[in-house]
Amino acid sequence: MPSEKVLLAKQQRVSELTELLKESAAGVLVDYKGITVEEDTKLRRDLREAGVEYFVEKNSLLRFALTNCGLEGITDVLSGATAIALSKEDQTAPARVLGKFAESKKDKFNLKAGFIGTEVYDEKGVMALSKIPSREILLAQLVGSLQGPIQKLAATIQAIVDKGEVA
Repeated sequence: MPSEKVLLAKQQRVSELTELLKESAAGVLVDYKGITVEEDTKLRRDLREAGVEYFVEKNSLLRFALTNCGLEGITDVLSGATAIALSKEDQTAPARVLGKFAESKKDKFNLKAGFIGTEVYDEKGVMALSKIPSREILLAQLVGSLQGPIQKLAATIQAIVDKGEVA
């Protein structure tokens, strides 16, 4: 039986994890065994640049925190070495960065599962999410697609004005 001090520390950590998960827009669980220190360092740098928090946590503590957040559907993948990546703003950032890394490190680094809000995704779902461009890129594409017709309309109106056909 663990001492009361250890038990309180674990309960405190579960509480911290629960808050962190509730504040996150999205998260991905991975099995990181087999990657080198250099690969892990590069991965962590890429995740930091994308605004993603990444850390290793005990499965038992994660299980309690995920259950507290209503994400029970993801707890069945909590075995072996588990790291979690969380993003507070970009819903696809964890999946995008980790999916790209997993593709380059087959059999060494595996996606386990993920979530956006309260929606849980399996490994295939996380890989599908990893293919979605970032919010900024999607907005730029939308603006670009709207700009073309607007420019054509403006050019047509200007041509009519230049001919003097507008009274």
